[in-house]
This record gives sequence, structure tokens and C-alpha cells, in this order.
Amino acid sequence: MATTRCAPDHRLLAADPDRHHELGTHAAWYVVAGVVTTGVQALLFLLLRDELGSQVANLVAIALTTVGNTEFHRRVTFAGRPSNAGKRHLQDFITFAFYAGYGSAVLALLDALVDRPTSWEETGTLLLASFVGGFVRFAVLRWWVFAHRAAAPAHSA
Repeated sequence: MATTRCAPDHRLLAADPDRHHELGTHAAWYVVAGVVTTGVQALLFLLLRDELGSQVANLVAIALTTVGNTEFHRRVTFAGRPSNAGKRHLQDFITFAFYAGYGSAVLALLDALVDRPTSWEETGTLLLASFVGGFVRFAVLRWWVFAHRAAAPAHSA
């Protein structure tokens, strides 16, 4: 049986202290933007719910907040990280589709479990769903859309 040895200056997992600091900064800005955006989304939902119905009000609120939120993350949260414009637009679309489908399913489930849910019950349910979905979105933004890319090695002739 072979034994794996590790030299004192060799790490099995490379640790970059700047990368960990960057994660903390990204997470902090993400939370700030998420709280503001979720608050605006909840307010829009409450304002539009009686006029448009729960499902449509949720879709309108998501549509109005998703693009602004993603743009904030591009300019502030992940500033300095290169990203492809096409990938950003695809990410906007995927985020909207995810939250639209997820929010609609959550509202339908609430409606199936609670006879005539109040606007506050629906809003609270959407806020909880948004909180859970936010973790997934942070991972997608950090490790896909604004992924840390190593510089390409220079070719010598």
C-alpha cells in the first residue's frame, strides 16, 4: 500500500488569502444588494397583487428587479472580474426564468396548502423562497458568470 507524503511547504489544496478576502467582500455586497432588491420586489408584489393577481404580480416584480440586480453585481459586487456580455445576458434570462418558475411554484404550493392566503402570507412565502434561491444565485454568479480566470500563459517563440 502506497503512502502519500506531503512536504512542509507543499499544500494539498492551494490557499490564496486574497481569494478568501474576495469571497467575503463578494458575499457582503451580494447580501446588501439582495436585501434591497428583495425589499423592492416584495413592495412591488404587494402594490400589484390586488390589481394583477399573485402570479402576474410576482412575474412583473421579478422582471423589474432582476436586470438591475444583476447589473449591480456586475458593477459593484464582482467589479474587476471579466465576464462575457453574452454570458451575462444569458445569466439574466436564466435568473429571471428560475425565479419566475420557482416563485410561481411556491405560490401555487401555498395556494394548495392554504385556503385563500393573505397578501402577507404570499409575500412572506416569496421572501423565504427568494432567500433560499439567493444562495443558488450567488454560487452561479461567483463560479460561472464572474468566475476567477487564471491568466493565459504567454507563448514564447
